[in-house]
Amino acid sequence: METTNIKAYGNQSAEAPLKNLNIDRRKPTPHDVEIEILFCGVCHSDLHTARSEWGPTIYPCVPGHEIVGKVKSVGTHVSKFKVGDTVGIGCIVDSCRECQYCKDDLEQYCEPGMTGTYNSPDKNLPGNPTFGGYSERIVVDENYVLRIPDNMDLASAAPLLCAGITTYSPLHHWQVGPGKKVGIVGIGGLGHMGIKIAKAMGAHVVAFTTSESKFAEAKRLGADEVVLSKDEEQMAAYRGKLHFILDAVSAQHDVNAYLALLRVDGSLALVGAPEHPLPISAFSVIVGRKSFAGSAIGGIKETQEMLDFCAEHNLAADIEMIDIQSINEAYERLLKGDVKYRFVIDMKSLKSN
Repeated sequence: METTNIKAYGNQSAEAPLKNLNIDRRKPTPHDVEIEILFCGVCHSDLHTARSEWGPTIYPCVPGHEIVGKVKSVGTHVSKFKVGDTVGIGCIVDSCRECQYCKDDLEQYCEPGMTGTYNSPDKNLPGNPTFGGYSERIVVDENYVLRIPDNMDLASAAPLLCAGITTYSPLHHWQVGPGKKVGIVGIGGLGHMGIKIAKAMGAHVVAFTTSESKFAEAKRLGADEVVLSKDEEQMAAYRGKLHFILDAVSAQHDVNAYLALLRVDGSLALVGAPEHPLPISAFSVIVGRKSFAGSAIGGIKETQEMLDFCAEHNLAADIEMIDIQSINEAYERLLKGDVKYRFVIDMKSLKSN
Protein backbone atom coordinates (compact mmCIF):
# COMPACT_ATOMS: atom_id res chain seq x y z
CA MET A 1 0.00 0.00 0.00
CA GLU A 2 1.26 3.50 -0.85
CA THR A 3 2.25 5.67 2.12
CA THR A 4 3.20 9.25 2.86
CA ASN A 5 5.81 10.25 5.44
CA ILE A 6 4.62 12.99 7.82
CA LYS A 7 5.61 14.76 11.04
CA ALA A 8 4.40 13.51 14.40
CA TYR A 9 5.22 13.56 18.10
CA GLY A 10 5.68 10.36 20.05
CA ASN A 11 8.09 8.13 21.96
CA GLN A 12 10.16 5.02 21.36
CA SER A 13 9.98 3.45 24.84
CA ALA A 14 8.09 3.73 28.13
CA GLU A 15 10.88 5.75 29.73
CA ALA A 16 11.53 8.04 26.77
CA PRO A 17 9.99 11.54 26.53
CA LEU A 18 7.82 12.39 23.56
CA LYS A 19 9.70 14.10 20.74
CA ASN A 20 9.69 14.64 16.98
CA LEU A 21 9.07 11.53 14.92
CA ASN A 22 8.37 10.82 11.29
CA ILE A 23 5.63 8.28 10.60
CA ASP A 24 4.03 6.71 7.55
CA ARG A 25 0.33 7.22 6.82
CA ARG A 26 -1.42 5.29 4.08
CA LYS A 27 -2.58 7.26 1.09
CA PRO A 28 -6.40 7.38 0.99
CA THR A 29 -8.05 4.25 -0.38
CA PRO A 30 -11.52 4.53 -2.01
CA HIS A 31 -13.42 4.79 1.30
CA ASP A 32 -10.86 6.86 3.22
CA VAL A 33 -10.91 10.44 4.43
CA GLU A 34 -7.60 12.27 4.85
CA ILE A 35 -7.75 14.87 7.62
CA GLU A 36 -5.42 17.75 8.39
CA ILE A 37 -5.33 17.84 12.20
CA LEU A 38 -5.97 21.26 13.75
CA PHE A 39 -6.42 20.37 17.42
CA CYS A 40 -5.88 17.28 19.55
CA GLY A 41 -6.98 16.86 23.15
CA VAL A 42 -4.73 15.24 25.74
CA CYS A 43 -6.32 12.32 27.58
CA HIS A 44 -5.05 10.35 30.60
CA SER A 45 -5.08 7.36 28.24
CA ASP A 46 -2.40 9.08 26.16
CA LEU A 47 -0.07 9.30 29.13
CA HIS A 48 -0.73 5.74 30.36
CA THR A 49 -0.22 4.30 26.88
CA ALA A 50 2.92 6.30 26.12
CA ARG A 51 4.40 5.02 29.38
CA SER A 52 3.15 1.44 28.82
CA GLU A 53 1.18 1.53 32.08
CA TRP A 54 -1.81 -0.17 30.45
CA GLY A 55 0.66 -2.16 28.36
CA PRO A 56 2.14 -3.59 26.49
CA THR A 57 2.44 -0.55 24.26
CA ILE A 58 3.60 -0.95 20.67
CA TYR A 59 6.47 1.45 19.95
CA PRO A 60 6.91 3.88 18.40
CA CYS A 61 3.79 5.33 20.04
CA VAL A 62 1.98 8.42 18.75
CA PRO A 63 -0.94 9.15 21.13
CA GLY A 64 -4.04 11.29 20.63
CA HIS A 65 -7.70 10.31 20.16
CA GLU A 66 -9.50 13.63 20.57
CA ILE A 67 -8.94 14.92 17.06
CA VAL A 68 -10.53 17.82 15.19
CA GLY A 69 -9.48 18.85 11.72
CA LYS A 70 -10.39 19.65 8.12
CA VAL A 71 -10.86 17.15 5.32
CA LYS A 72 -7.84 17.44 3.02
CA SER A 73 -8.81 14.74 0.49
CA VAL A 74 -11.28 11.89 0.07
CA GLY A 75 -11.24 8.50 -1.63
CA THR A 76 -13.13 7.94 -4.85
CA HIS A 77 -16.08 6.17 -3.16
CA VAL A 78 -16.49 8.50 -0.15
CA SER A 79 -20.05 9.82 0.07
CA LYS A 80 -20.33 11.21 3.61
CA PHE A 81 -17.67 13.94 3.50
CA LYS A 82 -16.05 16.37 1.12
CA VAL A 83 -12.86 18.42 1.05
CA GLY A 84 -13.06 21.31 3.52
CA ASP A 85 -15.52 19.68 5.95
CA THR A 86 -14.79 20.06 9.67
CA VAL A 87 -14.57 16.60 11.18
CA GLY A 88 -13.49 14.67 14.23
CA ILE A 89 -11.91 11.34 15.11
CA GLY A 90 -12.43 9.77 18.51
CA CYS A 91 -11.08 6.57 20.01
CA ILE A 92 -12.16 4.17 17.23
CA VAL A 93 -10.86 4.07 13.66
CA ASP A 94 -12.15 0.62 12.66
CA SER A 95 -13.92 -2.51 13.91
CA CYS A 96 -14.96 -5.88 12.49
CA ARG A 97 -18.31 -4.44 11.27
CA GLU A 98 -19.85 -7.94 11.38
CA CYS A 99 -20.38 -8.92 15.03
CA GLN A 100 -23.65 -8.25 16.87
CA TYR A 101 -22.22 -5.22 18.64
CA CYS A 102 -20.91 -3.54 15.50
CA LYS A 103 -24.31 -4.12 13.87
CA ASP A 104 -25.96 -2.51 16.91
CA ASP A 105 -23.73 0.62 16.64
CA LEU A 106 -21.70 -0.44 19.67
CA GLU A 107 -18.33 -0.62 17.94
CA GLN A 108 -16.58 0.07 21.25
CA TYR A 109 -17.58 -3.45 22.31
CA CYS A 110 -16.65 -5.13 18.99
CA GLU A 111 -16.19 -8.85 19.75
CA PRO A 112 -12.86 -9.33 17.94
CA GLY A 113 -11.85 -5.91 19.28
CA MET A 114 -12.12 -2.42 17.87
CA THR A 115 -9.13 -0.78 16.20
CA GLY A 116 -8.03 2.05 18.47
CA THR A 117 -6.90 5.36 17.02
CA TYR A 118 -3.43 4.59 18.35
CA ASN A 119 -1.56 1.55 19.70
CA SER A 120 -3.67 -1.01 17.81
CA PRO A 121 -2.46 -3.30 15.01
CA ASP A 122 -3.01 -1.41 11.76
CA LYS A 123 -5.10 -3.60 9.43
CA ASN A 124 -4.02 -1.53 6.45
CA LEU A 125 -0.29 -1.57 7.17
CA PRO A 126 0.40 -5.02 8.66
CA GLY A 127 3.18 -5.07 11.21
CA ASN A 128 2.61 -1.44 12.15
CA PRO A 129 0.61 0.14 14.98
CA THR A 130 -2.04 2.78 14.42
CA PHE A 131 -0.77 6.30 15.11
CA GLY A 132 -2.90 8.96 16.80
CA GLY A 133 -3.54 12.66 16.64
CA TYR A 134 -0.20 14.07 17.74
CA SER A 135 0.58 14.32 14.03
CA GLU A 136 0.04 16.45 10.93
CA ARG A 137 -2.63 14.28 9.32
CA ILE A 138 -4.63 11.11 9.77
CA VAL A 139 -6.39 8.81 7.28
CA VAL A 140 -9.56 7.05 8.44
CA ASP A 141 -12.41 5.11 6.81
CA GLU A 142 -15.38 7.46 6.33
CA ASN A 143 -17.59 5.27 8.54
CA TYR A 144 -15.49 6.16 11.57
CA VAL A 145 -15.31 9.91 10.90
CA LEU A 146 -17.56 12.34 12.78
CA ARG A 147 -19.06 15.62 11.66
CA ILE A 148 -18.31 18.61 13.91
CA PRO A 149 -21.36 20.93 14.11
CA ASP A 150 -20.85 24.37 12.63
CA ASN A 151 -21.44 26.35 15.82
CA MET A 152 -18.73 24.63 17.86
CA ASP A 153 -15.40 26.12 18.87
CA LEU A 154 -13.01 23.61 17.35
CA ALA A 155 -10.39 23.52 20.11
CA SER A 156 -12.88 23.00 22.94
CA ALA A 157 -14.80 20.46 20.84
CA ALA A 158 -11.76 18.16 20.62
CA PRO A 159 -12.06 16.68 24.15
CA LEU A 160 -15.68 15.78 23.46
CA LEU A 161 -14.37 12.95 21.23
CA CYS A 162 -13.31 11.07 24.38
CA ALA A 163 -14.25 12.92 27.58
CA GLY A 164 -17.60 13.97 26.13
CA ILE A 165 -18.70 10.55 24.86
CA THR A 166 -17.29 8.72 27.90
CA THR A 167 -19.68 10.67 30.12
CA TYR A 168 -22.59 11.08 27.68
CA SER A 169 -22.89 7.36 26.93
CA PRO A 170 -23.62 6.13 30.49
CA LEU A 171 -25.82 9.15 31.27
CA HIS A 172 -27.81 8.35 28.13
CA HIS A 173 -27.86 4.59 28.72
CA TRP A 174 -29.17 4.92 32.27
CA GLN A 175 -31.78 7.42 31.09
CA VAL A 176 -30.70 10.42 33.10
CA GLY A 177 -33.16 13.29 32.78
CA PRO A 178 -35.85 15.35 34.50
CA GLY A 179 -36.90 13.95 37.87
CA LYS A 180 -33.59 12.12 38.35
CA LYS A 181 -31.09 13.06 41.05
CA VAL A 182 -27.63 12.28 39.69
CA GLY A 183 -24.25 12.24 41.42
CA ILE A 184 -21.01 13.08 39.62
CA VAL A 185 -17.91 11.93 41.49
CA GLY A 186 -14.69 13.72 40.64
CA ILE A 187 -14.40 17.11 38.95
CA GLY A 188 -11.68 16.64 36.36
CA GLY A 189 -11.44 16.09 32.62
CA LEU A 190 -14.31 13.57 32.67
CA GLY A 191 -16.28 14.82 35.66
CA HIS A 192 -16.56 18.41 34.49
CA MET A 193 -18.20 17.19 31.27
CA GLY A 194 -20.40 14.82 33.28
CA ILE A 195 -21.77 17.75 35.27
CA LYS A 196 -22.46 19.81 32.15
CA ILE A 197 -24.11 16.99 30.22
CA ALA A 198 -26.24 15.67 33.11
CA LYS A 199 -27.49 19.20 33.78
CA ALA A 200 -28.32 19.73 30.09
CA MET A 201 -30.26 16.45 30.15
CA GLY A 202 -32.49 17.98 32.83
CA ALA A 203 -31.24 16.09 35.89
CA HIS A 204 -30.69 17.48 39.38
CA VAL A 205 -26.90 17.27 39.65
CA VAL A 206 -24.99 16.63 42.87
CA ALA A 207 -21.20 16.93 42.52
CA PHE A 208 -18.84 15.15 44.92
CA THR A 209 -15.32 16.38 45.53
CA THR A 210 -12.54 15.86 48.06
CA SER A 211 -11.70 19.57 47.96
CA GLU A 212 -13.78 22.46 49.31
CA SER A 213 -11.87 24.72 46.93
CA LYS A 214 -13.81 23.12 44.05
CA PHE A 215 -17.28 23.99 45.38
CA ALA A 216 -17.64 27.26 43.46
CA GLU A 217 -16.17 25.65 40.35
CA ALA A 218 -18.66 22.78 40.48
CA LYS A 219 -21.53 25.25 40.76
CA ARG A 220 -20.16 27.21 37.80
CA LEU A 221 -20.12 24.03 35.74
CA GLY A 222 -23.80 23.45 36.52
CA ALA A 223 -24.02 21.43 39.73
CA ASP A 224 -27.14 22.08 41.80
CA GLU A 225 -25.44 20.88 44.98
CA VAL A 226 -21.86 20.09 45.97
CA VAL A 227 -20.78 17.61 48.64
CA LEU A 228 -17.41 17.29 50.38
CA SER A 229 -16.91 13.53 50.13
CA LYS A 230 -14.46 13.48 53.06
CA ASP A 231 -17.20 14.80 55.39
CA GLU A 232 -19.16 11.82 56.74
CA GLU A 233 -22.02 14.05 57.88
CA GLN A 234 -22.45 15.59 54.42
CA MET A 235 -22.31 12.15 52.80
CA ALA A 236 -24.85 10.72 55.23
CA ALA A 237 -27.36 13.38 54.20
CA TYR A 238 -27.50 11.81 50.71
CA ARG A 239 -27.85 8.18 51.80
CA GLY A 240 -30.45 6.49 49.60
CA LYS A 241 -31.21 9.69 47.67
CA LEU A 242 -29.57 9.30 44.22
CA HIS A 243 -30.97 7.53 41.17
CA PHE A 244 -27.62 7.29 39.38
CA ILE A 245 -23.96 8.03 40.05
CA LEU A 246 -21.27 8.61 37.44
CA ASP A 247 -17.90 7.83 39.02
CA ALA A 248 -15.11 9.57 37.11
CA VAL A 249 -12.31 8.99 39.62
CA SER A 250 -9.19 7.17 38.41
CA ALA A 251 -7.49 7.04 41.82
CA GLN A 252 -8.18 4.50 44.56
CA HIS A 253 -11.37 5.40 46.45
CA ASP A 254 -14.13 3.79 48.50
CA VAL A 255 -16.90 2.92 46.05
CA ASN A 256 -19.00 1.49 48.90
CA ALA A 257 -19.42 4.99 50.32
CA TYR A 258 -21.07 6.06 47.06
CA LEU A 259 -23.14 2.91 46.57
CA ALA A 260 -24.74 3.75 49.92
CA LEU A 261 -26.09 6.97 48.39
CA LEU A 262 -28.14 5.16 45.73
CA ARG A 263 -31.87 4.60 45.93
CA VAL A 264 -33.33 1.13 45.53
CA ASP A 265 -32.54 -0.06 41.99
CA GLY A 266 -30.00 2.73 41.58
CA SER A 267 -26.82 2.27 39.53
CA LEU A 268 -23.25 3.50 39.81
CA ALA A 269 -21.26 3.48 36.57
CA LEU A 270 -17.49 3.71 36.71
CA VAL A 271 -15.78 5.58 33.88
CA GLY A 272 -12.56 6.36 35.73
CA ALA A 273 -9.88 3.67 35.54
CA PRO A 274 -8.13 3.12 38.89
CA GLU A 275 -4.88 1.18 38.65
CA HIS A 276 -5.88 -1.42 41.26
CA PRO A 277 -9.15 -3.32 41.88
CA LEU A 278 -11.80 -1.56 43.95
CA PRO A 279 -13.18 -3.73 46.79
CA ILE A 280 -16.98 -3.97 46.77
CA SER A 281 -18.89 -5.16 49.81
CA ALA A 282 -21.61 -7.65 48.90
CA PHE A 283 -24.07 -5.78 51.10
CA SER A 284 -23.38 -2.54 49.21
CA VAL A 285 -25.29 -3.98 46.25
CA ILE A 286 -27.52 -6.66 47.83
CA VAL A 287 -29.29 -4.20 50.10
CA GLY A 288 -31.32 -2.02 47.75
CA ARG A 289 -30.85 -4.17 44.62
CA LYS A 290 -28.18 -1.77 43.44
CA SER A 291 -25.91 -2.12 40.41
CA PHE A 292 -22.20 -1.42 40.14
CA ALA A 293 -21.38 -1.06 36.46
CA GLY A 294 -18.88 0.35 34.00
CA SER A 295 -19.00 2.05 30.63
CA ALA A 296 -16.49 2.52 27.80
CA ILE A 297 -16.68 5.50 25.42
CA GLY A 298 -19.48 5.06 22.83
CA GLY A 299 -20.09 3.88 19.29
CA ILE A 300 -19.81 6.10 16.23
CA LYS A 301 -23.57 6.78 16.00
CA GLU A 302 -23.81 7.70 19.69
CA THR A 303 -20.70 9.88 19.47
CA GLN A 304 -22.30 11.86 16.65
CA GLU A 305 -25.46 12.11 18.73
CA MET A 306 -23.35 13.46 21.63
CA LEU A 307 -21.71 16.08 19.41
CA ASP A 308 -25.10 17.23 18.14
CA PHE A 309 -26.46 17.33 21.72
CA CYS A 310 -23.51 19.43 22.90
CA ALA A 311 -23.91 21.79 19.95
CA GLU A 312 -27.64 22.17 20.67
CA HIS A 313 -26.99 22.93 24.35
CA ASN A 314 -23.85 25.01 23.75
CA LEU A 315 -21.62 22.61 25.72
CA ALA A 316 -17.87 22.28 25.33
CA ALA A 317 -14.87 21.30 27.41
CA ASP A 318 -12.99 23.83 29.52
CA ILE A 319 -9.51 23.76 28.02
CA GLU A 320 -5.95 24.99 28.33
CA MET A 321 -4.24 25.31 24.96
CA ILE A 322 -0.64 24.14 24.62
CA ASP A 323 1.96 23.70 21.89
CA ILE A 324 3.12 20.18 21.05
CA GLN A 325 6.58 21.06 22.40
CA SER A 326 5.04 21.32 25.91
CA ILE A 327 3.51 17.83 25.91
CA ASN A 328 5.97 16.25 28.36
CA GLU A 329 5.40 19.07 30.85
CA ALA A 330 1.66 18.71 30.31
CA TYR A 331 1.87 15.00 31.15
CA GLU A 332 3.56 15.83 34.46
CA ARG A 333 0.89 18.41 35.25
CA LEU A 334 -1.80 15.91 34.28
CA LEU A 335 -0.48 13.49 36.90
CA LYS A 336 -0.86 16.22 39.52
CA GLY A 337 -4.36 17.18 38.37
CA ASP A 338 -2.99 20.61 37.45
CA VAL A 339 -5.31 21.42 34.54
CA LYS A 340 -8.81 22.88 34.22
CA TYR A 341 -9.91 20.67 32.69
CA ARG A 342 -8.38 19.39 29.49
CA PHE A 343 -5.16 20.19 27.65
CA VAL A 344 -5.63 20.70 23.92
CA ILE A 345 -2.69 20.82 21.52
CA ASP A 346 -2.71 23.49 18.81
CA MET A 347 -1.28 21.28 16.09
CA LYS A 348 0.03 24.14 13.99
CA SER A 349 2.88 24.13 16.54
CA LEU A 350 4.06 20.85 14.99
CA LYS A 351 4.85 22.68 11.77
CA SER A 352 7.51 24.78 13.55
CA ASN A 353 9.60 21.69 14.32
